[in-house]
Amino acid sequence: MSRFALRTGVRWKISIAIAAVGALVAAALSIVVHNEARVSMLDNTREVMMDRLLLAQLQYESTPKTRGPRLRFGAKINDPMLPRQLDRLMRNERRGTFVQEHASGGTPDVWAAVPLANGDVLSLHMPFADRSATIMKNLDRTLIIGSVSVVFGGCALGVLIGGQLSRRLRKAAAAAGKVAQGNTEVRVRDAVGGVVRDETDELARAIDALTDALNERIEAERRVTADIAHELRTPVTGLLTAAELLPPGRPSELVRDRAQAMRTLVEDVLEVARLDGASERAELQEIALGEFVERRVRVLDPDAVVNVVHESYVSTDPRRLERILGNLLANAAKHGGGPVEVTVEGRVVRVRDNGPGFPEELLREGPSRFRTGSSDRAGKGHGLGLTIATGQARVLGARLTFRNAAPDGGAIAVLWLPDHAPTNTGSFPILRDV
Repeated sequence: MSRFALRTGVRWKISIAIAAVGALVAAALSIVVHNEARVSMLDNTREVMMDRLLLAQLQYESTPKTRGPRLRFGAKINDPMLPRQLDRLMRNERRGTFVQEHASGGTPDVWAAVPLANGDVLSLHMPFADRSATIMKNLDRTLIIGSVSVVFGGCALGVLIGGQLSRRLRKAAAAAGKVAQGNTEVRVRDAVGGVVRDETDELARAIDALTDALNERIEAERRVTADIAHELRTPVTGLLTAAELLPPGRPSELVRDRAQAMRTLVEDVLEVARLDGASERAELQEIALGEFVERRVRVLDPDAVVNVVHESYVSTDPRRLERILGNLLANAAKHGGGPVEVTVEGRVVRVRDNGPGFPEELLREGPSRFRTGSSDRAGKGHGLGLTIATGQARVLGARLTFRNAAPDGGAIAVLWLPDHAPTNTGSFPILRDV
């Protein structure tokens, strides 16, 4: 069962992270500031209430009894609404204040109470000041606005920081892609650039080091392959010459046939080594592609059917183009089924057979050395034909693709020639398979 993967950019991940942290910090600070401000204002109110109550007590106790009690600020004697907490405190003959919260919410009541000498309780209560409640509302509004500003500011900062990091990573990925396409002169570290040094530079240096190590290993393997093939060239040529001196007969034919196959293999290995060395250069000529393909196919495979849908003039290397056509036709003849059809449409050349098609490994991974175009290992040939064709196409700046026809079956090799002549390095813009 496949897992759902949500793909997001680095900049948005950083932005979301900064915004989330900013929101948490802003919320925490807002709650702390709100609570501290509320507690501070309540404490001030309780102190004011107690001061008023003490004044009311002083006036009450200094007033003669004959004139009757005079209470200021709305103080009351033995108020039945006195909270239980203050009543318990009064029994211990201690004065105090109390904030009474209401179950329905809203503004709380602030109480203050003192015990009198005659055992009565003088108390005073009033709602939390409207002015204080207004101040708290304004404070809450300011905290909300500040928190939202922090979140949006964090998002903007995250986009800025993440954008720079994402841009550097994209440059590194683009440079690594060029290296994967065979351009070993590209350096990821140079492509990333920038003044700031971070983990992106470490990644770039690691990729460059890996590229250099792989290039050295590939070059060493190429040199070994070329040296072995070159050393085999002389004895194989001598063997083929000696086989020609054998008396006529079936054994002599078998020896000559195997000697010729070995010589072809050595020449193909040398050609692959030269192509891997990226030292091959195309010798360009202006040719009519349809006419050229028709003449060459008639020589290479007289039974093949050529169909020129649209003629086009191209600047290419005729010798290398003929080599590609020869290898594709040979592969179709060995591993496919007739008739072989060659179609020229503008700058595109298609070679199709009616056999079982290319194996899945070739379609997935591309041509590989010593792997034939047959679905089994019993096919004739040593499997370098498609590898050489792909290498020669690369020198021409062209692209060679492989697919199987559906639903009739058959293998189709498509050569996409470029719109312009290749550069001195043989490089070309990548052609899209459409």
